[in-house]
Amino acid sequence: MSARPLAAETHDLLTVLGVDRALFTTGTLSVSSPIDGSEIGRVIEHEAEEAEAAIGRADAAFRAWRLVPAPKRGELVRLLGEELRAHKAELGRLVTIEAGKIVSEGLGEVQEMIDICDFAVGLSRQLYGLTIATERPSHRMMETWHPIGVVGVISAFNFPVAVWSWNAALAFVCGDPVVWKPSEKTPLTALAVGALFARALHRYREAGGEAPDGLLEILLGGRPIGEILVDDPRVPVLSATGSTAMGRAVGPRLAKRFARAILELGGNNAAIVCPSADLDLSLRAIAFSAIGTAGQRCTSLRRLFVHDSIYDTLVTRLRRAYGSVTVGDPSKPETLVGPLIDPAAWDKMKKALDAAREVGGTVTGGARVNVPGREGGVYVAPALVEMPSQGGPVTEETFAPILYVMRYTKFETALKLNNSVVQGLSSSVFTNDLREAELFVSAQGSDCGIANVNIGPSGAEIGGAFGGEKETGGGREAGSDAWKAYMRRATNTINYGRTLPLAQGVTFDVES
Repeated sequence: MSARPLAAETHDLLTVLGVDRALFTTGTLSVSSPIDGSEIGRVIEHEAEEAEAAIGRADAAFRAWRLVPAPKRGELVRLLGEELRAHKAELGRLVTIEAGKIVSEGLGEVQEMIDICDFAVGLSRQLYGLTIATERPSHRMMETWHPIGVVGVISAFNFPVAVWSWNAALAFVCGDPVVWKPSEKTPLTALAVGALFARALHRYREAGGEAPDGLLEILLGGRPIGEILVDDPRVPVLSATGSTAMGRAVGPRLAKRFARAILELGGNNAAIVCPSADLDLSLRAIAFSAIGTAGQRCTSLRRLFVHDSIYDTLVTRLRRAYGSVTVGDPSKPETLVGPLIDPAAWDKMKKALDAAREVGGTVTGGARVNVPGREGGVYVAPALVEMPSQGGPVTEETFAPILYVMRYTKFETALKLNNSVVQGLSSSVFTNDLREAELFVSAQGSDCGIANVNIGPSGAEIGGAFGGEKETGGGREAGSDAWKAYMRRATNTINYGRTLPLAQGVTFDVES
């Protein structure tokens, strides 16, 4: 019996999730599945006027939503989390079909959305300011946090829904509406999330909650639609996930109008394996970080520095592991490596592997894989590339399952190599030496926004702030105090006395 066409399954999933059929069957933008390259939908692209109107609706919503108490705003996010729990299987399957993720990763992405909703609900009662000591008698000084306005979100194909939720769940409880431009490669999952949000909003209103229209607007299209979101003065905060090249284009335009940028850009992540490392643990962590999501995570492991004393042992085991992983249809439970997003990704991978060979690299794996019945998809074996030094393509980010492996003899040398690329997202060290571990996470250690010990650089939890330094953009999303990016801070001084003492001992007496 032949497999059911992906388009039919996709349409059924979208219908169950509450998306109007016309939204995914009558448009001009073709959407294909990386599983087999087949068309699974056609979405309606927005015109410039429609984008501007959507931003206007969100701006109007802000005027009302900011007046709703934060714990009441949190109730809407709680209901969104309930909808995600109820439809985790369907949305997770849709992520697999549209983004090519294996089953557990598709479901895991939806779980990440549920987790950030839970976090945001608690946060809605913890938007704390400070009481600040003042030198003036009969005065009180404090800081308060207020909603800032419309939050724009531009997301990438590799996490088509989770990254939106990192921003949106926090923005909603902070009092801000969201205008979302998903990747044109993965718009169907965005439509599904929009429908689930609409269900949560309906339930919120039925229970007596006051919420305006326009809290979530979704804009579909390519770069011109994104540029409208970047340039509109009604959008004071914009989160953009993508390449460093995109960040170079977006950042100055936001700065020109003094908007706040949350940039999540490139990552060329490294791990150091020390002589004392637990090799069984290290092997599993390396394999997941380098191979998971077919190397298409911004936190994917791309550079591996192995101490000379254990290099041969570990690399031999890595070769075996790489040869044993199942590459194929991500729908099947035994698959660990699904497809690349499109043929262009394969072209970039081939180019990087050729460049590595030219500078003395030895490549294991990295060939196309034929998957019966899925010939239209781009399936590749993960590549393990032993390099003589950190040169050529090693210093560049290639969004594909390529792991460059290099020897080192001194820990300080490996640490320097870890830091000697322009990206600064995530990093790891595998060691049981306390000094090496503590040095790695210290001020003179890894210069990345994420620095881990005995786990890989990939697979962050929502409780910590996610983001990186240098050409990764400096943005922070999800946990910790990332919520402050979605609010404005006011410092308040209140004089409850009858005199007017001035700070710093200044006197300024006038006759009354």
